[in-house]
Amino acid sequence: MRAVWPAVLATAVVLVTTRVHAQGFDVTPWPARQAAPPLQARDLHGQRWDLASLRGKAVLINFWASWCAPCLVEMPSLQALARRHGPEQLVVLAVNFKESAPTAQRFVQRTGLDLPVLLDPAGAIARQWKVKVFPTTVLVAADGRVQALVRGELDWTGPQAAALVEPLFRTAPRKTP
Repeated sequence: MRAVWPAVLATAVVLVTTRVHAQGFDVTPWPARQAAPPLQARDLHGQRWDLASLRGKAVLINFWASWCAPCLVEMPSLQALARRHGPEQLVVLAVNFKESAPTAQRFVQRTGLDLPVLLDPAGAIARQWKVKVFPTTVLVAADGRVQALVRGELDWTGPQAAALVEPLFRTAPRKTP
């Protein structure tokens, strides 16, 4: 399966990048030998999230802020994607960049967002993941390996997103001997 993933990602990138400029997003494969930074944070309800504990599920980590217009446009489609697949198959984590808990909470209440909203008030998580463009979404396969970064706004219910997300489910977690 390891040898198949680069071909799948390459196909997805070709499909997606045919409209990169029209849609306002860019897909960058994660460097093959680069380990994922840790992701440990609390959500608005105080629940602790740890990326390592989500192995076996595909994960999308979306970095956003309430002042970011493309983030606000993209968020409903992320929520729809999460609902379609369910938390047993796909976890979508919305990492709020450098805003207070009350600001993020007001956004959640105003929009009806029900994704886990993780707080990154100092921007430390975004720095670890080298996020400089908002929104940025990190694609993590079910085996726990980071596959790609999507920078910019994407309709996560559309065919371009499906070409990126579906392969994440096909990678099984590695078994430990």
